[in-house]
Amino acid sequence: MTKAATGTDGLFDVGKVFGNFRLPSFDVEAIAATQRKNLEALTQANQLAAEGVRALAERQVGILQQAIVEASGLFREWTQPGAADERLAKSVDAAKQTFEKGLANARELNDLSAKAGMDVFSVLARRLSQSFDEVRLYAKKQIAAH
Repeated sequence: MTKAATGTDGLFDVGKVFGNFRLPSFDVEAIAATQRKNLEALTQANQLAAEGVRALAERQVGILQQAIVEASGLFREWTQPGAADERLAKSVDAAKQTFEKGLANARELNDLSAKAGMDVFSVLARRLSQSFDEVRLYAKKQIAAH
């Protein structure tokens, strides 16, 4: 041990060694505000995600109810007497309409899901960008203070 690092009692003196070393100061209020904003953004993103899931589920239920009504109607038509070639033509038309409606429904559900995802992503991306701006501003303040 060097003489400069020892105290009057001859023991190592941490204060002498690290006396000139300064830790950067932290703005606790700014950190708390940033975390509050992060929590608000996450809460908003969760709400948007929940609303998206709810809208998607409601639309799926609507599609299912519509499909049941249409299937009942088709079943009624198939049980009615008529010529075989006429019933076959109706069956082919019904199958084509069902297929096209299924594609349209799948597209609609996909669009609902994509919109919900983009809404959530937008909130989180905006908050992340704001966080970078806050860090940059904090760094400038720290540099100006020294």
